[in-house]
Amino acid sequence: MPRYATEAIRAVALVGHGGSGKTTLAEVLLFRAGAIAAKGSVEKGNTVCDFDAQEKTAGHSLNSALVNFAWEDVHIHLVDTPGYPDFSGQALAALAGVDTAVVVINAQTGIELATERMMRAAGARRLARMIVINKIDADNVDLPGLVADIRERFGAECKFLDLPVHDRHEVVEVLEHDAGDADVGSVAHAHRELVDQLVEEDESLLARFLEDGQDPTAGELHGPFEKALRSGHLVPILFASAKTGAGIPELLHVLAALAPNPTEGNAPPFYKGEPDNPGDAFDAEADAGKHVLAHVFKVVADPYMGKVGIFRVHQGTVRRDSQLFVGDGRKPFKVGHLYQLQGKDYVEVDELLPGDLGAVAKVEEVEFDCVLHDSHDEDHIHLKRLEFPQPMQGLAVETRKKGDEQRLFEILRKLEMEDPCFTTERHPTTHETVIRGLGEMHLRYKLEKMASQYKLELDSRSEEHTSE
Repeated sequence: MPRYATEAIRAVALVGHGGSGKTTLAEVLLFRAGAIAAKGSVEKGNTVCDFDAQEKTAGHSLNSALVNFAWEDVHIHLVDTPGYPDFSGQALAALAGVDTAVVVINAQTGIELATERMMRAAGARRLARMIVINKIDADNVDLPGLVADIRERFGAECKFLDLPVHDRHEVVEVLEHDAGDADVGSVAHAHRELVDQLVEEDESLLARFLEDGQDPTAGELHGPFEKALRSGHLVPILFASAKTGAGIPELLHVLAALAPNPTEGNAPPFYKGEPDNPGDAFDAEADAGKHVLAHVFKVVADPYMGKVGIFRVHQGTVRRDSQLFVGDGRKPFKVGHLYQLQGKDYVEVDELLPGDLGAVAKVEEVEFDCVLHDSHDEDHIHLKRLEFPQPMQGLAVETRKKGDEQRLFEILRKLEMEDPCFTTERHPTTHETVIRGLGEMHLRYKLEKMASQYKLELDSRSEEHTSE
């Protein structure tokens, strides 16, 4: 793999409601970029991102998945996330690893529960946000009505970056085009709205624009575009069809040319102290020469690789054979193998720079939400915690086979470390083991996973949760 400077790295999460087509969109981006030889499909169960056996059976994502590809001399890390509310913990956790959240909306069903939740969460995290209206090729879609709904719910800062044309078979970008027909709205009007919004971000460009009336060039608008994304003054709207390929080259170009690189995005919210007594916030610097600061936003109990910590490098360079500390731990671990993930595949790399997403395996000290660093100067450093929904739905479980109780506790511990919205407890009065999740579907898949992957059969019954 070529070595990319931090300025040529992008980290992006595809978020949105279940059924909006995020996994299919990831697949077609990988294919168009030449990272895979053929497109898989969710229906056939052969996509890169939905590689888990349960996901193939379910026909939708249950876990977040990482992939990466190159486009226009830029290395793009992409995190595909589940969209159904029962699995929102995986989607929310992914926000800690990226600079840009692409909120995917199904053109047929419009704004749904996870659409709003992820727009709010990404905004609270001060991420750059973009909206992709997918499935524009579908029948009976009301694109003008959907756009009006988007602007009513999320604000007038939602501006067109491209428009569908030729009966939704293609799109035309509106930053450099100022005339022509479109299936939705007017190219001229969309261009004018976008440019007017961007020149307000730069006083010198605004003064020149007001004086001579000439639009700045696309190159001159790059800085204002980044500034508007960072401040939330602009949420670009793009159109696409993962099925037909409409809008895919344009989306790839936007991710490579306009999405912020790690030096341009808002600095991640680090602080020195403890979670119950946080000290002063400080900014990590996306500088490869500084001390290492990396944050673990996902943990996997892989049956072959063991415990895998997946992290975002925020500062410094992580190299193979590096010595890293986990949180406040006194003893460092050696990075024997360093990986980037391509779906289920672990690809060894020599080093990871600020902005890169990578993984280490077989490091038992690594936990979800921990900070990895290479100096005791960085002890007691944390990233501001993400807010997750509370797991309220409960099931009391017991092993069918005598003697499996210890195995049950070990397996539940693995499931807990993988999922920030799954917990276990001992009921205070019945002394039963209770598992908690975000809904009936969430818990059902946990039981199925224990049965299929770990060969552990359980009996379960509903447990009425009461808050203390």
